[in-house]
Amino acid sequence: MSATVFSDSMIEALVAAAAAHPRRRLHRNVHRSYDDPCQRLFNAIGVDSYIRPHRHSLDPRDECLVAVRGAMALLVFDDCGAIRQAARFGVPAANMTERLNAGVEVPAGVWHTVVALAPGSVLFEVKAGPFDPAQAKEFAPWAPEEGSAAAQGYLAQLKRAVGSSW
Repeated sequence: MSATVFSDSMIEALVAAAAAHPRRRLHRNVHRSYDDPCQRLFNAIGVDSYIRPHRHSLDPRDECLVAVRGAMALLVFDDCGAIRQAARFGVPAANMTERLNAGVEVPAGVWHTVVALAPGSVLFEVKAGPFDPAQAKEFAPWAPEEGSAAAQGYLAQLKRAVGSSW
């Protein structure tokens, strides 16, 4: 067996496919099966992609998110939807003066979302398996549904909260 290489061309292709996708994001699994004990994936997220705040409480698993490209922010909420933490992470561009965190770890049961702050942003996610799609996440009742009229306005509000000026 040989090692798997994650090439820049693979990342570029994922970013291009995400840009063409209606949700403006797309993931590529690295694990072989949902039954694998370690779930690993790349997730390309466009700056206009809204990921509805959610938590992993039905099948509680911590998740680790590491920046591969671009810049993102993790937002953590309380049970009423108030932002309790915002953490920028990413791979700084050559012209950036701000130092960014490399990644974040989100404990199981915590309301959260990720917003992309730079075009072509990609993260690598690691979570314990096995993965049950029926138990994957619980959506926040106080956040707009993805695709709703209110979703893009809420995304803009979240970006203002992290001081997005990319």
